[in-house]
Amino acid sequence: MGKYRKLQGERGWAWTAAVGILKPLLLATTKQDWTGGDKIPARGGAIIALNHVSHVDPLTAAHLVWDYGRESRYLAKSSLFKNAQLGRFLRAAGQIPVDRSAGADAFKEAVAAVNAGEVVVVYIEGSITKDPAGWPMVPKSGAARIALATGAPVIPVGQWGAQALLPAYSRRPHLVGRKTITMRVGDPVELDDLREQRPTAAAVRQATDRIMAAIVDLVEEIRGEEAPDERFDPRKHGLNSTGNPNLHKKAAQ
Repeated sequence: MGKYRKLQGERGWAWTAAVGILKPLLLATTKQDWTGGDKIPARGGAIIALNHVSHVDPLTAAHLVWDYGRESRYLAKSSLFKNAQLGRFLRAAGQIPVDRSAGADAFKEAVAAVNAGEVVVVYIEGSITKDPAGWPMVPKSGAARIALATGAPVIPVGQWGAQALLPAYSRRPHLVGRKTITMRVGDPVELDDLREQRPTAAAVRQATDRIMAAIVDLVEEIRGEEAPDERFDPRKHGLNSTGNPNLHKKAAQ
């Protein structure tokens, strides 16, 4: 798991409350198999890019980033902020609301956060994978666009195991027995050649492909098997790229 760092700077009330409540719960329900956490920059802006397998992922990733000395900011669904108390808590914790129909403001806020020296966590698929075997599906370009706009490093993380605690799109956690959450943190993705040019659509695609390839390599290491040659594309299977695919299937019946 590596040597943990002390947290840099002062934490606000929301983080103090969250860590005090959630970390003991995570320690009681999960085992941490983490490698390479010291590759998370100790200071300065950075993008942490992960694959997405469970609704509990933001908690386990925050646990990883916290134990290596940093607070993390997320791009969270704007609907979560509509609840007055939850919205107040999320804003106090520095989370970024995302309206999926108009994400420009969220992009600007994420860029501003990274430029201000903060760590922004991005799930590169934009939603829990819909691949039947849990492999990363086709990626979104958010992490790449933030990286090219800021010049900050992209740290890839492959993860597996959170779905054993809370299966994808389920509301019922499996609390019997501590579940092993495995995370492999990789080296920063090489993007310098793409930063030397204007951030064109082609450059964004190349950056996105490189980030996803790095994540998939790490997931393959964890799972001990090779990912499919072609990433699962929900649209080719009549599914929305976001949301619960089971609900979509029921609506179509």
